[in-house]
Amino acid sequence: MNILQNGTQFTLYKEKDCIGRAELSQNRVAALEIVPRWRRRGYGSYLLKELLRRSGGFDRAVESTFTASLPAADNAAAWALAARFGFTAQGGQLVRRRVPDISAVTLCHEFLRTHCPAGGLYLDATCGNGHDTLFLCQLAGSEGRVVGLDIQPAAVEATNRRLTDAGYSSVGRAVLLDHARLLEVAAPGTADCVLFNFGWLPGADHSVHSTADGSLKALEAALQALRPGGVLAAVLYSGRVIGDGEKQAALAWFRALPLTRYTVLVCEFANWDKTAPLPCFAIKRPI
Repeated sequence: MNILQNGTQFTLYKEKDCIGRAELSQNRVAALEIVPRWRRRGYGSYLLKELLRRSGGFDRAVESTFTASLPAADNAAAWALAARFGFTAQGGQLVRRRVPDISAVTLCHEFLRTHCPAGGLYLDATCGNGHDTLFLCQLAGSEGRVVGLDIQPAAVEATNRRLTDAGYSSVGRAVLLDHARLLEVAAPGTADCVLFNFGWLPGADHSVHSTADGSLKALEAALQALRPGGVLAAVLYSGRVIGDGEKQAALAWFRALPLTRYTVLVCEFANWDKTAPLPCFAIKRPI
């Protein structure tokens, strides 16, 4: 099967035969029709699924809304097709809404958006491929400063390339440095946020990953770097490759921080597996 697109028009072919058509304009599905002799064989589902997929309807990181006209009341097949793909009747039309899935990293980012001001100093202590570093640059704004750290040259190169491509090279940069030495790039009491995303570099050798010994030293350095009111954020990982030693050690470290100096949050996904990533936050209280 093949789907040919011409502007907003989509035509479904089986070999050389046209067996269905649909229109998608401004996320509104219209005139979805399968040739009668090809109905009840799953081709309507295939065509609708492709329309949604090509328009980001299955992207877990992006919010989307699609609409369509209500089918005739006695068209059970059309109603069943709509229900299969999450369309429901609302306000005289069919509506399909999808909100981004919440992950440990997106939860961490949302928390930092509401607790960290623009124009500050931000450290990405485990920059990896630069996604968190870019996020911090967007958070810091043109008046802020961001420094990413990593011990792998490939990570530093990838991060700096990502910042340059996104137009943030004047705000942030990545340097080759162990995260336990982060005080070499931020004086004590100056950072608005220090962010850790522990584990390994995505797409690289999984045998190279952070460990409890080095990570605890880095977390201690991060507390020194924070200004009063600053936020230390960390996503902890465990699993078959890296075990759970680092995760458990870091979790115990967070829980042992004195209440008189820090507010600590551990955000558990209660119905996920015990190996699920764990976002943790420590807010440094004013003296």
